[in-house]
Amino acid sequence: MSELNLHPAAAATLNQWHEMIRKGDLQALPSLLDPQAVFRSPMAHTPYPGAPVVSMILNTVFNVFEDFRYHRELSTADGLNVVLEFSAKVAGKELKGIDMIRFDEQGKIVEFEVMVRPLSGLQALGEEMGRRLGAYLAASKA
Repeated sequence: MSELNLHPAAAATLNQWHEMIRKGDLQALPSLLDPQAVFRSPMAHTPYPGAPVVSMILNTVFNVFEDFRYHRELSTADGLNVVLEFSAKVAGKELKGIDMIRFDEQGKIVEFEVMVRPLSGLQALGEEMGRRLGAYLAASKA
């Protein structure tokens, strides 16, 4: 990956994130999340709040994705936001997307937003995530 102009704490967290993705083990993810972190889904209008919910969603989507790879990284001037372009497959459908991650000055992830295209890939992802987490996510918003 290219050299980003990130806040040192955010850079350390991003490096840990990439290492977890490489190893295929997101067990340490909760330690990277702010307790009030939110997840913004490409399928839902309102965010999913709280580190436990964010961790559950990211762990599940990581298991849903096949052939997941990051391609490009972009950061904001303040060094506290990064955009990661990725590709993956879900149920045989290819998709591309971006992860937009916002960090606080301690390097904790405070917001994780995902956008996905094309529609067929997004629909396949939404169906599989709904099958695996639908009841859990509905309860988390209640």
